Amino acid sequence: MTQSTFTAGILLLLVVGLMTRRIGADIVFLTALAALLVAGVLEPSEAVAGFANPAVITVGLLYIVAQGLKETGAMILVSRRLLGRPKSPLEAQGRLLLPVAGLSAFVNNTPIVAMFLPVLSGWAKQNNLNPSRLFMPLSFAAMLGGTCTLIGTSTNLVVGELLAEREVFDSTGHLLRFEMFTLAKAGIPVALAGLLYVIFAGRWLLPVAKDQAPISDDPREYTTWMRVDESSPIVGKTIEDAGLRHLEGLFLTEIDREDERLVAVGPDQVLRGGDRLGFAGIIESVVDLQQIPGLKPDTEQIDKLAAKHHDRRLIEAVISESSPLVGKSVREGDFRNRYNAVIIAVHRAGERIKMKIGDIVLKPGDTLLLEAPHDFTDLHRNSSAFYLVSTLHDSPRPRWSFTWIALSILAGLVICASTGLLDIMTASLCAAMLMVLSRCCTGTQGRQAVDWQVLIVIGAAFGIANAMLKTNLAGDLADVILNWTTPLGLRGMLAGVYVLTVLLTSVMTNNAAAALIFPIAFQAAQSAGYPVMPFAVSIAIGASSSFISPIGYQTNMMIMGPGGYGWFDFLRFGGPLTLICGVVCVYVAPLAYG
Repeated sequence: MTQSTFTAGILLLLVVGLMTRRIGADIVFLTALAALLVAGVLEPSEAVAGFANPAVITVGLLYIVAQGLKETGAMILVSRRLLGRPKSPLEAQGRLLLPVAGLSAFVNNTPIVAMFLPVLSGWAKQNNLNPSRLFMPLSFAAMLGGTCTLIGTSTNLVVGELLAEREVFDSTGHLLRFEMFTLAKAGIPVALAGLLYVIFAGRWLLPVAKDQAPISDDPREYTTWMRVDESSPIVGKTIEDAGLRHLEGLFLTEIDREDERLVAVGPDQVLRGGDRLGFAGIIESVVDLQQIPGLKPDTEQIDKLAAKHHDRRLIEAVISESSPLVGKSVREGDFRNRYNAVIIAVHRAGERIKMKIGDIVLKPGDTLLLEAPHDFTDLHRNSSAFYLVSTLHDSPRPRWSFTWIALSILAGLVICASTGLLDIMTASLCAAMLMVLSRCCTGTQGRQAVDWQVLIVIGAAFGIANAMLKTNLAGDLADVILNWTTPLGLRGMLAGVYVLTVLLTSVMTNNAAAALIFPIAFQAAQSAGYPVMPFAVSIAIGASSSFISPIGYQTNMMIMGPGGYGWFDFLRFGGPLTLICGVVCVYVAPLAYG
Protein backbone atom coordinates (compact mmCIF):
# COMPACT_ATOMS: atom_id res chain seq x y z
CA MET A 1 0.00 0.00 0.00
CA THR A 2 1.39 3.39 -0.97
CA GLN A 3 1.51 6.26 1.51
CA SER A 4 -0.97 8.17 -0.65
CA THR A 5 -3.48 5.31 -0.49
CA PHE A 6 -2.96 4.91 3.26
CA THR A 7 -3.50 8.65 3.80
CA ALA A 8 -6.67 8.51 1.71
CA GLY A 9 -7.95 5.64 3.86
CA ILE A 10 -7.20 7.56 7.06
CA LEU A 11 -8.94 10.61 5.61
CA LEU A 12 -12.03 8.55 4.76
CA LEU A 13 -12.14 7.06 8.27
CA LEU A 14 -11.74 10.55 9.71
CA VAL A 15 -14.75 11.84 7.78
CA VAL A 16 -16.83 8.81 8.84
CA GLY A 17 -15.78 9.30 12.46
CA LEU A 18 -16.83 12.93 12.37
CA MET A 19 -20.16 12.10 10.75
CA THR A 20 -21.09 9.56 13.42
CA ARG A 21 -20.44 12.12 16.18
CA ARG A 22 -19.91 9.32 18.70
CA ILE A 23 -16.39 10.54 19.45
CA GLY A 24 -15.27 14.12 19.94
CA ALA A 25 -13.80 15.83 16.88
CA ASP A 26 -10.51 16.45 18.70
CA ILE A 27 -10.11 12.73 19.52
CA VAL A 28 -10.89 11.77 15.91
CA PHE A 29 -8.28 14.14 14.53
CA LEU A 30 -5.61 13.17 17.05
CA THR A 31 -6.24 9.48 16.29
CA ALA A 32 -5.81 10.13 12.57
CA LEU A 33 -2.63 12.09 13.27
CA ALA A 34 -1.31 9.26 15.43
CA ALA A 35 -1.96 6.74 12.63
CA LEU A 36 -0.04 8.88 10.12
CA LEU A 37 2.87 9.15 12.58
CA VAL A 38 3.03 5.42 13.27
CA ALA A 39 2.89 4.63 9.55
CA GLY A 40 5.81 6.98 8.89
CA VAL A 41 3.79 9.26 6.62
CA LEU A 42 4.65 12.23 8.83
CA GLU A 43 7.65 13.10 10.95
CA PRO A 44 6.84 14.29 14.49
CA SER A 45 7.81 17.86 13.64
CA GLU A 46 5.50 17.81 10.61
CA ALA A 47 2.60 16.38 12.60
CA VAL A 48 2.68 18.96 15.41
CA ALA A 49 3.72 21.99 13.37
CA GLY A 50 0.12 23.15 13.23
CA PHE A 51 -0.08 23.60 17.00
CA ALA A 52 2.58 26.31 16.80
CA ASN A 53 0.81 27.96 13.87
CA PRO A 54 -0.05 31.64 14.42
CA ALA A 55 -3.66 30.98 13.35
CA VAL A 56 -4.19 28.47 16.16
CA ILE A 57 -2.70 30.81 18.75
CA THR A 58 -4.73 33.75 17.42
CA VAL A 59 -7.99 31.81 17.66
CA GLY A 60 -7.25 30.97 21.31
CA LEU A 61 -6.45 34.58 22.13
CA LEU A 62 -9.65 35.83 20.49
CA TYR A 63 -11.67 33.63 22.85
CA ILE A 64 -10.18 35.61 25.74
CA VAL A 65 -11.04 38.90 24.04
CA ALA A 66 -14.62 37.72 23.58
CA GLN A 67 -14.78 36.68 27.23
CA GLY A 68 -13.78 40.18 28.29
CA LEU A 69 -16.59 41.61 26.19
CA LYS A 70 -19.02 39.12 27.73
CA GLU A 71 -18.01 39.71 31.35
CA THR A 72 -18.30 43.49 31.01
CA GLY A 73 -21.70 43.32 29.33
CA ALA A 74 -20.37 45.18 26.30
CA MET A 75 -22.47 43.18 23.85
CA ILE A 76 -25.56 43.50 26.06
CA LEU A 77 -25.15 47.28 26.23
CA VAL A 78 -24.70 47.59 22.47
CA SER A 79 -27.58 45.26 21.69
CA ARG A 80 -30.06 46.93 24.03
CA ARG A 81 -29.34 50.33 22.52
CA LEU A 82 -29.71 49.06 18.96
CA LEU A 83 -32.68 46.73 19.31
CA GLY A 84 -35.21 49.24 20.67
CA ARG A 85 -38.93 48.41 20.67
CA PRO A 86 -40.07 47.02 17.28
CA LYS A 87 -43.72 46.99 16.26
CA SER A 88 -43.61 43.86 14.07
CA PRO A 89 -41.53 40.70 13.54
CA LEU A 90 -40.16 42.17 10.30
CA GLU A 91 -38.97 45.31 12.07
CA ALA A 92 -37.53 43.17 14.86
CA GLN A 93 -35.48 41.15 12.37
CA GLY A 94 -34.28 44.32 10.69
CA ARG A 95 -33.14 45.77 14.01
CA LEU A 96 -31.45 42.50 14.96
CA LEU A 97 -29.60 41.37 11.85
CA LEU A 98 -27.37 44.33 11.03
CA PRO A 99 -26.00 44.78 14.59
CA VAL A 100 -25.34 41.05 14.92
CA ALA A 101 -23.65 40.81 11.52
CA GLY A 102 -21.60 43.93 12.23
CA LEU A 103 -20.45 42.71 15.64
CA SER A 104 -19.64 39.21 14.41
CA ALA A 105 -17.33 40.68 11.79
CA PHE A 106 -14.98 41.63 14.63
CA VAL A 107 -15.85 39.13 17.38
CA ASN A 108 -15.97 35.36 16.91
CA ASN A 109 -19.58 34.52 16.07
CA THR A 110 -20.00 31.73 18.64
CA PRO A 111 -19.69 34.01 21.71
CA ILE A 112 -21.79 36.61 19.88
CA VAL A 113 -24.71 34.15 19.67
CA ALA A 114 -24.08 32.98 23.24
CA MET A 115 -24.32 36.56 24.49
CA PHE A 116 -27.35 37.49 22.39
CA LEU A 117 -29.49 34.44 23.19
CA PRO A 118 -30.55 35.48 26.72
CA VAL A 119 -30.86 39.13 25.69
CA LEU A 120 -32.98 38.20 22.69
CA SER A 121 -35.16 35.86 24.73
CA GLY A 122 -36.09 38.65 27.14
CA TRP A 123 -36.47 41.14 24.29
CA ALA A 124 -38.90 38.81 22.53
CA LYS A 125 -40.99 38.47 25.70
CA GLN A 126 -41.09 42.23 26.23
CA ASN A 127 -42.26 42.84 22.66
CA ASN A 128 -44.65 39.88 22.31
CA LEU A 129 -42.55 38.22 19.60
CA ASN A 130 -42.16 34.52 18.89
CA PRO A 131 -38.49 33.65 19.61
CA SER A 132 -38.44 31.10 16.79
CA ARG A 133 -38.73 34.00 14.32
CA LEU A 134 -35.56 35.50 15.76
CA PHE A 135 -33.14 32.75 16.87
CA MET A 136 -32.43 31.28 13.42
CA PRO A 137 -31.90 34.74 11.89
CA LEU A 138 -29.56 35.44 14.84
CA SER A 139 -27.36 32.44 14.02
CA PHE A 140 -27.41 33.06 10.27
CA ALA A 141 -26.60 36.77 10.67
CA ALA A 142 -23.62 35.91 12.88
CA MET A 143 -22.35 33.42 10.30
CA LEU A 144 -22.78 35.93 7.46
CA GLY A 145 -21.01 38.70 9.38
CA GLY A 146 -18.11 36.37 10.06
CA THR A 147 -17.32 36.20 6.34
CA CYS A 148 -16.38 39.89 6.14
CA THR A 149 -13.10 40.13 8.07
CA LEU A 150 -10.08 38.06 8.99
CA ILE A 151 -11.13 37.73 12.65
CA GLY A 152 -14.83 37.21 12.02
CA THR A 153 -14.46 33.45 12.45
CA SER A 154 -11.60 31.10 13.21
CA THR A 155 -11.97 29.48 9.78
CA ASN A 156 -10.83 32.67 8.06
CA LEU A 157 -7.64 32.62 10.11
CA VAL A 158 -7.05 28.97 9.23
CA VAL A 159 -7.49 29.54 5.49
CA GLY A 160 -5.38 32.70 5.63
CA GLU A 161 -2.53 30.86 7.31
CA LEU A 162 -2.73 27.94 4.87
CA LEU A 163 -2.48 30.45 2.04
CA ALA A 164 0.49 32.22 3.60
CA GLU A 165 2.34 28.92 4.07
CA ARG A 166 2.28 28.31 0.28
CA GLU A 167 4.20 31.58 -0.31
CA VAL A 168 2.35 32.49 -3.52
CA PHE A 169 3.03 35.92 -5.02
CA ASP A 170 0.75 38.04 -7.17
CA SER A 171 1.72 39.72 -10.45
CA THR A 172 3.23 42.68 -8.59
CA GLY A 173 5.47 40.50 -6.44
CA HIS A 174 3.44 40.82 -3.21
CA LEU A 175 2.89 37.75 -1.04
CA LEU A 176 -0.73 36.60 -1.17
CA ARG A 177 -2.27 36.58 2.29
CA PHE A 178 -5.47 37.48 4.08
CA GLU A 179 -5.31 40.96 5.60
CA MET A 180 -7.97 42.24 7.98
CA PHE A 181 -10.41 43.28 5.22
CA THR A 182 -9.27 41.08 2.33
CA LEU A 183 -12.43 38.99 2.58
CA ALA A 184 -14.66 42.06 2.66
CA LYS A 185 -14.67 42.39 -1.15
CA ALA A 186 -16.64 39.16 -1.43
CA GLY A 187 -17.86 38.79 2.15
CA ILE A 188 -19.86 42.02 2.27
CA PRO A 189 -21.85 41.30 -0.93
CA VAL A 190 -22.49 37.75 0.32
CA ALA A 191 -23.56 39.04 3.74
CA LEU A 192 -25.87 41.71 2.32
CA ALA A 193 -27.52 39.27 -0.08
CA GLY A 194 -27.95 36.78 2.75
CA LEU A 195 -29.42 39.33 5.15
CA LEU A 196 -31.91 40.54 2.55
CA TYR A 197 -33.01 36.96 1.99
CA VAL A 198 -33.46 36.35 5.73
CA ILE A 199 -35.57 39.49 6.16
CA PHE A 200 -37.83 39.13 3.13
CA ALA A 201 -38.12 35.33 2.91
CA GLY A 202 -38.44 34.88 6.65
CA ARG A 203 -42.16 35.64 6.72
CA TRP A 204 -42.82 32.58 4.51
CA LEU A 205 -40.02 30.12 5.22
CA LEU A 206 -39.09 30.69 8.86
CA PRO A 207 -40.63 28.07 11.16
CA VAL A 208 -43.04 29.26 13.82
CA ALA A 209 -42.55 27.11 16.89
CA LYS A 210 -45.13 26.93 19.62
CA ASP A 211 -44.65 29.39 22.45
CA GLN A 212 -42.72 28.18 25.44
CA ALA A 213 -44.68 26.41 28.14
CA PRO A 214 -46.50 28.87 30.41
CA ILE A 215 -45.18 29.58 33.86
CA SER A 216 -46.55 27.27 36.52
CA ASP A 217 -49.59 28.40 38.52
CA ASP A 218 -47.48 27.92 41.65
CA PRO A 219 -43.99 29.19 40.75
CA ARG A 220 -41.14 29.57 43.18
CA GLU A 221 -41.32 33.30 43.78
CA TYR A 222 -38.39 35.35 45.01
CA THR A 223 -38.43 38.77 46.64
CA THR A 224 -35.59 41.09 45.68
CA TRP A 225 -34.75 44.79 45.82
CA MET A 226 -32.75 46.64 43.18
CA ARG A 227 -31.32 50.15 43.23
CA VAL A 228 -31.17 52.54 40.26
CA ASP A 229 -27.72 54.12 39.97
CA GLU A 230 -27.61 57.90 39.59
CA SER A 231 -25.74 57.46 36.29
CA SER A 232 -27.96 54.65 35.04
CA PRO A 233 -29.17 54.90 31.42
CA ILE A 234 -32.71 54.13 32.62
CA VAL A 235 -32.90 57.27 34.78
CA GLY A 236 -35.62 59.52 33.34
CA LYS A 237 -37.29 56.64 31.50
CA THR A 238 -40.68 55.19 32.30
CA ILE A 239 -41.10 51.68 33.67
CA GLU A 240 -42.32 50.66 30.21
CA ASP A 241 -39.40 52.19 28.30
CA ALA A 242 -36.84 50.80 30.75
CA GLY A 243 -37.98 47.26 29.90
CA LEU A 244 -39.23 46.52 33.43
CA ARG A 245 -42.87 46.11 32.49
CA HIS A 246 -42.97 42.85 30.52
CA LEU A 247 -40.35 40.65 32.18
CA GLU A 248 -42.24 37.36 32.22
CA GLY A 249 -42.90 36.03 35.69
CA LEU A 250 -41.74 39.23 37.42
CA PHE A 251 -43.82 41.86 39.20
CA LEU A 252 -42.66 45.31 40.31
CA THR A 253 -44.32 45.54 43.72
CA GLU A 254 -43.24 49.02 44.80
CA ILE A 255 -40.79 51.89 44.45
CA ASP A 256 -39.15 53.33 47.56
CA ARG A 257 -37.86 56.89 47.31
CA GLU A 258 -36.47 59.26 49.88
CA ASP A 259 -39.66 61.30 49.93
CA GLU A 260 -42.33 58.74 49.06
CA ARG A 261 -43.29 55.10 48.67
CA LEU A 262 -45.14 54.10 45.51
CA VAL A 263 -47.14 50.88 45.85
CA ALA A 264 -49.35 50.85 42.76
CA VAL A 265 -46.68 51.34 40.11
CA GLY A 266 -47.99 52.11 36.63
CA PRO A 267 -46.11 51.69 33.32
CA ASP A 268 -45.78 55.47 32.92
CA GLN A 269 -44.00 56.00 36.24
CA VAL A 270 -40.66 57.76 35.60
CA LEU A 271 -37.57 56.31 37.28
CA ARG A 272 -35.15 58.45 39.28
CA GLY A 273 -31.59 57.90 40.35
CA GLY A 274 -31.49 56.30 43.78
CA ASP A 275 -34.91 54.65 43.44
CA ARG A 276 -35.21 51.34 45.27
CA LEU A 277 -37.34 48.89 43.31
CA GLY A 278 -39.04 45.93 44.98
CA PHE A 279 -39.65 42.90 42.75
CA ALA A 280 -41.32 39.54 43.20
CA GLY A 281 -40.89 36.84 40.58
CA ILE A 282 -39.34 33.62 39.32
CA ILE A 283 -35.61 33.13 39.41
CA GLU A 284 -35.09 33.42 35.63
CA SER A 285 -36.56 36.92 35.68
CA VAL A 286 -34.59 37.90 38.78
CA VAL A 287 -31.46 36.87 36.87
CA ASP A 288 -32.64 38.99 33.91
CA LEU A 289 -32.61 42.04 36.21
CA GLN A 290 -28.86 41.53 36.66
CA GLN A 291 -28.40 42.16 32.93
CA ILE A 292 -29.98 45.64 32.93
CA PRO A 293 -27.33 48.39 33.02
CA GLY A 294 -27.62 50.67 36.01
CA LEU A 295 -29.60 48.25 38.19
CA LYS A 296 -27.81 46.59 41.09
CA PRO A 297 -28.91 44.72 44.22
CA ASP A 298 -29.99 47.17 46.92
CA THR A 299 -27.35 46.40 49.51
CA GLU A 300 -24.12 48.18 50.32
CA GLN A 301 -22.59 44.74 50.84
CA ILE A 302 -22.59 44.05 47.10
CA ASP A 303 -20.09 46.87 46.53
CA LYS A 304 -17.79 45.49 49.22
CA LEU A 305 -17.96 42.04 47.63
CA ALA A 306 -17.47 43.50 44.16
CA ALA A 307 -14.30 45.29 45.23
CA LYS A 308 -12.85 42.06 46.52
CA HIS A 309 -13.96 39.46 43.98
CA HIS A 310 -14.16 39.63 40.21
CA ASP A 311 -15.21 36.06 39.43
CA ARG A 312 -18.72 35.86 40.90
CA ARG A 313 -21.78 33.73 40.21
CA LEU A 314 -25.42 33.58 41.23
CA ILE A 315 -26.00 30.66 43.58
CA GLU A 316 -29.06 29.13 45.22
CA ALA A 317 -28.80 27.90 48.82
CA VAL A 318 -31.51 26.51 51.13
CA ILE A 319 -31.34 27.33 54.86
CA SER A 320 -31.16 24.22 57.05
CA GLU A 321 -32.76 23.78 60.48
CA SER A 322 -29.34 23.76 62.14
CA SER A 323 -28.12 26.86 60.36
CA PRO A 324 -26.73 29.58 62.66
CA LEU A 325 -28.71 32.06 60.54
CA VAL A 326 -32.12 30.79 61.64
CA GLY A 327 -34.01 33.36 63.71
CA LYS A 328 -31.69 36.20 62.74
CA SER A 329 -32.21 38.93 60.21
CA VAL A 330 -29.89 39.01 57.21
CA ARG A 331 -28.22 42.06 58.70
CA GLU A 332 -27.80 40.50 62.16
CA GLY A 333 -26.44 37.27 60.74
CA ASP A 334 -23.52 39.20 59.16
CA PHE A 335 -23.92 36.98 56.10
CA ARG A 336 -21.25 38.63 53.94
CA ASN A 337 -18.44 38.35 56.47
CA ARG A 338 -19.47 34.87 57.57
CA TYR A 339 -19.86 33.31 54.10
CA ASN A 340 -18.14 35.77 51.77
CA ALA A 341 -21.38 36.19 49.80
CA VAL A 342 -24.33 38.57 49.52
CA ILE A 343 -28.05 37.73 49.57
CA ILE A 344 -29.84 39.45 46.71
CA ALA A 345 -33.22 37.62 46.81
CA VAL A 346 -35.18 35.35 49.14
CA HIS A 347 -37.91 32.78 48.44
CA ARG A 348 -40.25 31.59 51.18
CA ALA A 349 -42.90 29.01 50.21
CA GLY A 350 -46.42 30.39 50.21
CA GLU A 351 -45.41 33.86 51.39
CA ARG A 352 -44.51 37.10 49.65
CA ILE A 353 -41.93 38.86 51.79
CA LYS A 354 -42.53 42.62 51.75
CA MET A 355 -39.59 43.82 53.84
CA LYS A 356 -36.10 44.80 52.66
CA ILE A 357 -33.53 42.05 52.27
CA GLY A 358 -31.48 43.16 55.28
CA ASP A 359 -34.56 43.08 57.55
CA ILE A 360 -35.77 39.59 56.60
CA VAL A 361 -35.58 37.16 59.52
CA LEU A 362 -34.46 33.84 58.03
CA LYS A 363 -36.32 30.57 58.62
CA PRO A 364 -35.49 26.92 57.85
CA GLY A 365 -36.38 26.14 54.23
CA ASP A 366 -35.84 29.69 52.97
CA THR A 367 -34.16 29.64 49.56
CA LEU A 368 -31.52 32.33 49.14
CA LEU A 369 -30.27 33.70 45.84
CA LEU A 370 -26.66 34.70 46.46
CA GLU A 371 -23.98 36.56 44.60
CA ALA A 372 -20.74 34.89 45.58
CA PRO A 373 -17.28 33.86 44.33
CA HIS A 374 -17.26 30.89 41.96
CA ASP A 375 -15.88 28.52 44.63
CA PHE A 376 -18.78 29.08 47.09
CA THR A 377 -20.56 25.94 45.90
CA ASP A 378 -17.55 23.70 46.51
CA LEU A 379 -16.85 25.25 49.90
CA HIS A 380 -20.38 24.99 51.30
CA ARG A 381 -22.00 22.09 49.44
CA ASN A 382 -21.69 19.88 52.55
CA SER A 383 -22.12 22.63 55.12
CA SER A 384 -24.61 22.04 57.93
CA ALA A 385 -25.88 25.58 57.38
CA PHE A 386 -27.47 24.69 54.02
CA TYR A 387 -29.52 21.78 52.68
CA LEU A 388 -28.66 22.44 49.04
CA VAL A 389 -26.21 24.65 47.22
CA SER A 390 -26.21 24.98 43.42
CA THR A 391 -24.72 27.39 40.91
CA LEU A 392 -26.77 29.10 38.20
CA HIS A 393 -24.65 28.70 35.09
CA ASP A 394 -23.75 31.75 32.98
CA SER A 395 -25.23 34.02 35.64
CA PRO A 396 -22.56 36.55 36.69
CA ARG A 397 -23.64 40.17 36.82
CA PRO A 398 -21.80 42.14 34.10
CA ARG A 399 -19.13 44.59 35.25
CA TRP A 400 -20.73 47.62 33.68
CA SER A 401 -17.97 50.00 34.80
CA PHE A 402 -15.52 48.12 32.55
CA THR A 403 -17.72 48.12 29.45
CA TRP A 404 -16.04 50.97 27.63
CA ILE A 405 -12.59 49.65 28.50
CA ALA A 406 -13.46 46.35 26.80
CA LEU A 407 -14.91 48.10 23.75
CA SER A 408 -11.81 50.30 23.52
CA ILE A 409 -9.56 47.24 23.60
CA LEU A 410 -11.59 45.66 20.80
CA ALA A 411 -11.37 48.86 18.75
CA GLY A 412 -7.61 48.93 19.28
CA LEU A 413 -7.33 45.33 18.08
CA VAL A 414 -9.25 46.10 14.90
CA ILE A 415 -7.29 49.29 14.18
CA CYS A 416 -3.87 47.71 14.78
CA ALA A 417 -4.63 44.63 12.70
CA SER A 418 -6.33 46.46 9.83
CA THR A 419 -3.70 49.19 9.45
CA GLY A 420 -0.78 46.77 9.62
CA LEU A 421 0.59 48.41 12.76
CA LEU A 422 0.71 44.92 14.30
CA ASP A 423 0.20 41.49 12.80
CA ILE A 424 -3.03 39.76 13.76
CA MET A 425 -1.46 37.39 16.30
CA THR A 426 0.45 40.14 18.08
CA ALA A 427 -2.60 42.41 18.12
CA SER A 428 -4.74 39.58 19.51
CA LEU A 429 -2.15 38.78 22.19
CA CYS A 430 -2.02 42.41 23.30
CA ALA A 431 -5.82 42.66 23.35
CA ALA A 432 -6.21 39.42 25.34
CA MET A 433 -3.64 40.46 27.92
CA LEU A 434 -5.19 43.92 28.24
CA MET A 435 -8.57 42.29 28.91
CA VAL A 436 -7.04 40.41 31.83
CA LEU A 437 -4.77 43.16 33.16
CA SER A 438 -7.59 45.73 33.07
CA ARG A 439 -9.82 43.25 34.95
CA CYS A 440 -12.39 43.05 32.17
CA CYS A 441 -12.08 39.34 32.84
CA THR A 442 -9.94 37.34 35.23
CA GLY A 443 -7.15 34.99 34.26
CA THR A 444 -9.30 32.05 35.32
CA GLN A 445 -12.20 33.23 33.17
CA GLY A 446 -9.86 33.74 30.23
CA ARG A 447 -8.46 30.22 30.51
CA GLN A 448 -11.94 28.73 30.84
CA ALA A 449 -13.18 30.68 27.82
CA VAL A 450 -10.72 29.04 25.42
CA ASP A 451 -12.34 26.19 23.46
CA TRP A 452 -9.45 23.74 23.56
CA GLN A 453 -11.29 21.23 21.38
CA VAL A 454 -11.42 23.76 18.55
CA LEU A 455 -7.69 24.50 18.89
CA ILE A 456 -6.79 20.81 18.87
CA VAL A 457 -8.89 20.22 15.76
CA ILE A 458 -7.27 23.14 13.92
CA GLY A 459 -3.73 22.15 14.93
CA ALA A 460 -4.25 18.51 13.97
CA ALA A 461 -5.93 19.51 10.70
CA PHE A 462 -2.78 21.36 9.68
CA GLY A 463 -0.81 18.14 10.23
CA ILE A 464 -3.23 16.09 8.12
CA ALA A 465 -3.09 18.75 5.40
CA ASN A 466 0.70 18.34 5.42
CA ALA A 467 0.26 14.58 4.91
CA MET A 468 -2.04 15.21 1.93
CA LEU A 469 0.60 17.42 0.34
CA LYS A 470 3.55 15.18 1.19
CA THR A 471 1.95 12.05 -0.31
CA ASN A 472 0.52 13.99 -3.29
CA LEU A 473 -2.97 12.93 -2.28
CA ALA A 474 -4.03 16.57 -2.66
CA GLY A 475 -2.71 16.56 -6.21
CA ASP A 476 -4.56 13.35 -7.10
CA LEU A 477 -7.84 14.71 -5.72
CA ALA A 478 -7.22 18.00 -7.52
CA ASP A 479 -6.93 16.10 -10.79
CA VAL A 480 -10.38 14.61 -10.18
CA ILE A 481 -11.85 18.07 -9.61
CA LEU A 482 -10.09 19.36 -12.72
CA ASN A 483 -11.53 16.61 -14.88
CA TRP A 484 -15.05 17.42 -13.66
CA THR A 485 -15.00 21.20 -13.62
CA THR A 486 -12.32 22.44 -16.06
CA PRO A 487 -14.79 22.50 -19.01
CA LEU A 488 -16.90 24.91 -16.93
CA GLY A 489 -14.07 27.44 -16.57
CA LEU A 490 -12.91 29.33 -13.48
CA ARG A 491 -16.37 29.92 -12.05
CA GLY A 492 -17.29 26.29 -12.58
CA MET A 493 -14.25 25.23 -10.56
CA LEU A 494 -15.05 27.74 -7.85
CA ALA A 495 -18.62 26.44 -7.68
CA GLY A 496 -17.29 22.90 -7.26
CA VAL A 497 -14.97 23.99 -4.45
CA TYR A 498 -17.76 25.95 -2.74
CA VAL A 499 -20.24 23.06 -2.89
CA LEU A 500 -17.64 20.54 -1.67
CA THR A 501 -16.72 22.82 1.25
CA VAL A 502 -20.38 23.34 2.24
CA LEU A 503 -21.10 19.61 2.12
CA LEU A 504 -18.08 18.72 4.25
CA THR A 505 -18.85 21.52 6.70
CA SER A 506 -22.34 20.06 7.10
CA VAL A 507 -20.93 16.82 8.50
CA MET A 508 -17.78 18.01 10.28
CA THR A 509 -16.36 21.21 11.80
CA ASN A 510 -15.90 24.17 9.49
CA ASN A 511 -12.22 24.49 10.41
CA ALA A 512 -11.59 20.85 9.55
CA ALA A 513 -13.45 21.11 6.25
CA ALA A 514 -11.48 24.19 5.23
CA ALA A 515 -8.14 22.60 6.17
CA LEU A 516 -8.93 19.46 4.18
CA ILE A 517 -10.27 21.21 1.09
CA PHE A 518 -7.58 23.90 0.83
CA PRO A 519 -4.65 21.76 -0.41
CA ILE A 520 -6.93 20.12 -2.99
CA ALA A 521 -8.25 23.45 -4.28
CA PHE A 522 -4.75 24.96 -4.23
CA GLN A 523 -3.38 22.18 -6.44
CA ALA A 524 -6.35 22.41 -8.79
CA ALA A 525 -5.92 26.18 -9.21
CA GLN A 526 -2.18 25.87 -9.79
CA SER A 527 -2.62 23.08 -12.35
CA ALA A 528 -5.29 24.98 -14.27
CA GLY A 529 -3.29 28.22 -14.20
CA TYR A 530 -5.93 30.17 -12.31
CA PRO A 531 -5.25 32.68 -9.49
CA VAL A 532 -5.30 31.07 -6.05
CA MET A 533 -6.99 33.85 -4.08
CA PRO A 534 -10.56 33.31 -5.44
CA PHE A 535 -10.31 29.67 -4.39
CA ALA A 536 -9.13 30.55 -0.89
CA VAL A 537 -11.97 33.06 -0.51
CA SER A 538 -14.54 30.55 -1.78
CA ILE A 539 -13.37 28.01 0.80
CA ALA A 540 -13.54 30.54 3.65
CA ILE A 541 -17.05 31.66 2.67
CA GLY A 542 -18.23 28.12 1.94
CA ALA A 543 -17.08 26.97 5.38
CA SER A 544 -19.22 29.73 6.94
CA SER A 545 -22.26 28.97 4.78
CA SER A 546 -23.51 25.71 6.25
CA PHE A 547 -27.07 26.90 6.78
CA ILE A 548 -28.65 23.57 5.79
CA SER A 549 -27.80 21.55 8.88
CA PRO A 550 -27.91 22.18 12.64
CA ILE A 551 -24.69 20.18 13.13
CA GLY A 552 -22.75 22.03 10.45
CA TYR A 553 -22.05 25.07 12.59
CA GLN A 554 -21.87 25.49 16.36
CA THR A 555 -24.21 28.49 16.47
CA ASN A 556 -26.93 26.43 14.74
CA MET A 557 -26.68 23.84 17.49
CA MET A 558 -26.91 26.58 20.10
CA ILE A 559 -30.24 27.95 18.80
CA MET A 560 -31.85 24.63 17.80
CA GLY A 561 -33.28 23.83 21.25
CA PRO A 562 -34.29 27.35 22.39
CA GLY A 563 -35.90 28.03 19.01
CA GLY A 564 -37.79 24.73 18.88
CA TYR A 565 -36.36 23.93 15.44
CA GLY A 566 -36.15 20.57 13.66
CA TRP A 567 -33.64 19.41 11.06
CA PHE A 568 -35.99 20.13 8.16
CA ASP A 569 -36.40 23.73 9.34
CA PHE A 570 -32.72 24.38 8.65
CA LEU A 571 -32.90 22.73 5.24
CA ARG A 572 -36.06 24.61 4.24
CA PHE A 573 -34.88 28.05 5.30
CA GLY A 574 -31.11 27.57 4.97
CA GLY A 575 -31.06 25.75 1.63
CA PRO A 576 -31.95 28.76 -0.54
CA LEU A 577 -29.63 30.94 1.56
CA THR A 578 -26.71 28.56 0.94
CA LEU A 579 -27.44 28.71 -2.80
CA ILE A 580 -27.68 32.52 -2.82
CA CYS A 581 -24.38 32.92 -0.94
CA GLY A 582 -22.70 30.49 -3.35
CA VAL A 583 -23.93 32.30 -6.46
CA VAL A 584 -22.79 35.70 -5.14
CA CYS A 585 -19.42 34.32 -4.01
CA VAL A 586 -18.68 32.51 -7.28
CA TYR A 587 -19.65 35.58 -9.30
CA VAL A 588 -17.81 38.18 -7.21
CA ALA A 589 -14.60 36.29 -6.29
CA PRO A 590 -13.02 36.29 -9.79
CA LEU A 591 -13.85 39.98 -10.23
CA ALA A 592 -12.49 41.01 -6.84
CA TYR A 593 -9.42 38.77 -6.65
CA GLY A 594 -8.64 37.82 -10.24
